[in-house]
Amino acid sequence: MTATAAPKDPWDLPDVSSLVVGVLGGTGDQGRGLAYRLARAGQQVIIGSRAADRAASAAEEIGHGVRGLDNAGCAAGSDVVIVAVPWDGHRAVLESLRGELAGKLVVDCVNPLGFDKQGAYALVPEEGSAAEQAAALLPESRVTAAFHHLSAVLLQDPAVEKIDTDVMVLGEKRADCEIVQALAGRIPGMRGVFAGRLRNAHQVESLVANLISVNRRYKAHAGLRVTDV
Repeated sequence: MTATAAPKDPWDLPDVSSLVVGVLGGTGDQGRGLAYRLARAGQQVIIGSRAADRAASAAEEIGHGVRGLDNAGCAAGSDVVIVAVPWDGHRAVLESLRGELAGKLVVDCVNPLGFDKQGAYALVPEEGSAAEQAAALLPESRVTAAFHHLSAVLLQDPAVEKIDTDVMVLGEKRADCEIVQALAGRIPGMRGVFAGRLRNAHQVESLVANLISVNRRYKAHAGLRVTDV
């Protein structure tokens, strides 16, 4: 009788400490905060901006060895690239970097949102979600989705030692998701949780509209925890 192999422990994640992480939109609040937290945890980080001098200035302010380049240099010089650009520039930025992002693991954390007098509300991209739009625009990249529900205020605050939240990670290949989960886990208090394929990214992205309402009502910086896993 052939012995059955034991199932892989879902929390047995790869060592990602040697990977270079690029952050497109790294001069914005969310991108800057992610760059700071990952670099503070010991990750090599490059931030990208349309203007290299702006990225270099922001990198100097962040410290912890972060480098700043233009978007093309950031994408080309990184192993994993986090997309943290504004939704209205999402398509144009990715189209312009298709060559530099070929073969890279791309992590889209963009939330398509609209705002009116009643507050934030979710937009529905033609492709279904920002992550699915990224996958359509970058056929030679490995696209995942993660880091949507993080408070930029907490991420950038050096007095905050731990970010008490889970990160929902979505993607088509489990191995790619595990790399992103492991990156999330480098940040104290944070945990990456596999949450399905990219077709499920819309509801993860749109939940940010609810969190904005929570934060306004309770004057908070709310995050999410997944229980019983």
